[in-house]
Amino acid sequence: MAKKTTSRAPEFRSQALEEALKAQDAAAVAFALRNDKAIVPLLPVEGPPQVRVFRRDDADKYMLLLFSSASTYVRMLPNETGHRVLAYDGPTLQEFLEANIGVLEAVWFDVAGPHPMQAAPEDVLHALALRADE
Repeated sequence: MAKKTTSRAPEFRSQALEEALKAQDAAAVAFALRNDKAIVPLLPVEGPPQVRVFRRDDADKYMLLLFSSASTYVRMLPNETGHRVLAYDGPTLQEFLEANIGVLEAVWFDVAGPHPMQAAPEDVLHALALRADE
């Protein structure tokens, strides 16, 4: 269930993703997504949680923004209040990407810094689908 959170709540932070982004290590980012969590922003609506995606003014497709912590999301939109987030594990993120791959042009990680990275949605989906025996 989505809930309003403080930016320091430990369940809304992935140290593994934070460290992978700091190192700018794509393989470590993939490992963190598969084995830990990513923080996903939600639309401020009543009812079931809805992932918030973003779009450039002239773009046909959307960008999925993922964060290493709720505080990095707050940093991106400091003038907003009531930031809502969920922590997505690998299978949940994979399910979301599979359902929405056709409308996504990019996946950004910690877009407001301090160590942003970008990936193609297909690459993130492929990384999530990898198994230990591959």
